[in-house]
Amino acid sequence: MSDSTKLAHSLIRQLIESGVSDFVISPGSRNAPLAIALSEAAAKNLIDLHVKIDERGAAFFALGISKASNNYVAVICTSGTAAANFLPATLEAVHGGNKLLVITADRPARLRKTGANQTTDQVGIFKQIKTHDISTDTDIKVYLTGDPVHLNIQFEEPLISSDKSDWLAGIRITPINFSNDIKGKLEVSTGVLVIGHDRGGFTKDEIDVFAAKLKWPIIAEDPISFPNSIPHASIFLSDQKIAEYLRPDQVISIGRTTLSRSVNSFISSIKKSIVIDPRTKNVDISREADLVLGSLPDEVKSIETSSETWLTVADSAAKELGNLTWSEQQAITSICDQIVDKSAVFIGSSRPVRDIEAFVHPRGGVEVFANRGLAGIDGNISTVFGIAEKFDSTTAILGDLTFLHDISALTNSSKSNIRIFVIDNNGGGIFSTLPQSNADNFEQVFGTPHNLDLIKVINGFGIPAAKASNLDQLNKLILEPIKGFNVVVVSVPSREENASNLKELIQRVSRAVRIGINLA
Repeated sequence: MSDSTKLAHSLIRQLIESGVSDFVISPGSRNAPLAIALSEAAAKNLIDLHVKIDERGAAFFALGISKASNNYVAVICTSGTAAANFLPATLEAVHGGNKLLVITADRPARLRKTGANQTTDQVGIFKQIKTHDISTDTDIKVYLTGDPVHLNIQFEEPLISSDKSDWLAGIRITPINFSNDIKGKLEVSTGVLVIGHDRGGFTKDEIDVFAAKLKWPIIAEDPISFPNSIPHASIFLSDQKIAEYLRPDQVISIGRTTLSRSVNSFISSIKKSIVIDPRTKNVDISREADLVLGSLPDEVKSIETSSETWLTVADSAAKELGNLTWSEQQAITSICDQIVDKSAVFIGSSRPVRDIEAFVHPRGGVEVFANRGLAGIDGNISTVFGIAEKFDSTTAILGDLTFLHDISALTNSSKSNIRIFVIDNNGGGIFSTLPQSNADNFEQVFGTPHNLDLIKVINGFGIPAAKASNLDQLNKLILEPIKGFNVVVVSVPSREENASNLKELIQRVSRAVRIGINLA
């Protein structure tokens, strides 16, 4: 047996025994010992083996499985540029607190800086996670602590062995329990609880238990996970007078709030701020607040704060938003209201995630995911495919540029039950709502219209697609059972019209709320 085969066997066996059950691999030569070992483990039904031809998409696919399973998922590539393609998903895993196990095959260390083919310095290529540089001389021992891990494996030739020993005999799987820390005591008076979309890595149930003890009004960036949260807060808090009227003495933020300036400004205006986020220990170490906690307290002493005033304001806002015309907001609201219970939902960055925060009425019953670690639009389709591996039904809402950014994922299309709704406004709609909307040459450098017939693009990959250009068409497609993978292209009004409508809506809500609470 070759030393490279022995190394691959030792590594894979340890990972399986530690409870790693999903492995994603892209084809290559230097990672052949791992590919062969994994195929043998898959033949014994010890693991689920996924093969993706594009390393960038493979890493986001692994990230999706990790999000859905809350377990380590290994993604494996050959040497050279292949390793560099793992960087975007690795950064997302670092900042999102996801359990991604990055394994890069490498040539022996003696070949580094010699001009050898497909050889670069892969040690420390992912600067924010530690690299374990492993050779055939290493007595390998893998420790999985809950953070992203990088293993760089030096394989000597010969890479292939004719040995047929049963190296998986007697394997004993003892999964590691990666539960969140729930400990400590917190004493507060009255205030408001703000829950970031990423939840700081805590589960909905863990936060629900904490919120029940706290007894404060809740603002959630992800209202479809928290049915008791205050709807439309990001809209009415954009009015300075309304924000001042509602301002409490204290605020607790769980995770990071990354979506709306209004909510962040509101948090900044409150006298006492408490942050609860495990990432403040190693990733966000400079986060500022009066008190920063790395775990949810299991003991809470507080003064119950009535939600009545908040709900009165929210009701006034809801009445003004009750008659939306055909728009991105109406489409997304309709989709979210009708997603079936016990399914997964993935929300793309840019406008969709913000429209859900602002316009969708709180509900529960679904598992919501998003790449909010660094909020990129890359790799979203691949992430959806990974999440769908762990659910019977998955719905995704993506913008058109987000969808096109990861269009290569369709070459390795999923066999899971997935429906992706693509909000098509022919370009970067979020920029029309930002200060650069008035910049010279806006369309070329920000609007970036794709001018593509997305139905034809999708059909070109052999994937069924339908188009909705009004609410009736959309609702009909929403109600169709999700069987296999299909895409719905939601054709909405122009980006300029959407920006203008949003501005008018916010003004109308402000007027209605001010009248409702006698601030007019």
